Amino acid sequence: MAKVAIYCRVSSKEQTTDNQKIRMVEYCQRAEYDYDIFEEVMKDDFWKKEPWYRFAKISYAFAVYAELLTYEPFKYILEAIKKQRPPMEAEIGGPLFKFVRNVLAHFPIFERWDDVWVSKELVNWQKDRLTIDRFLNKFAGHDEVKYRFWEADKKKMTYMSIRFPVEYGDNKIYLKDMIAEKEGVKFSFIMMRQILNTQVESISEKA
Repeated sequence: MAKVAIYCRVSSKEQTTDNQKIRMVEYCQRAEYDYDIFEEVMKDDFWKKEPWYRFAKISYAFAVYAELLTYEPFKYILEAIKKQRPPMEAEIGGPLFKFVRNVLAHFPIFERWDDVWVSKELVNWQKDRLTIDRFLNKFAGHDEVKYRFWEADKKKMTYMSIRFPVEYGDNKIYLKDMIAEKEGVKFSFIMMRQILNTQVESISEKA
């Protein structure tokens, strides 16, 4: 069974993605595709599911996003974000999310977000100065970055922080201490969507 991602968007506040999602889900069911829906993680029901289920969905989303970042225009988008957006936003939307993807991909021994950890010895067990090692060497000790995002269905602002390891050595560095599973992942998905939206053409009302 092929695994795909359903990506729905609208061009105005008056529109909804409901009809798009229904048609896409029906199509995937007919074609026997296994699908993931971005908005699933924004719903309370998702966070009531088993940790292993959430972890599988989140891991897949980070993997897909990291692959999409290899598309040449996204490199220019991240460079523009460095100049036009608050400090560290480009680093979070690019290197940090790639770091998460690489940790989850190269150490597939965990079943829950809160259990994922790395150390310098583990990261460099085969060879040093690869992507995970370079990221931690560069950002260990960096100040935390605080963010907030609007949850429309709850009509509230949610506050969260991205925290970097105090040090990078023999100590265990837990992913949950850098990005909290619930609020941190929600924020990550929102930022991913904003970056991906830069490459989606506007939808015409007459289309």
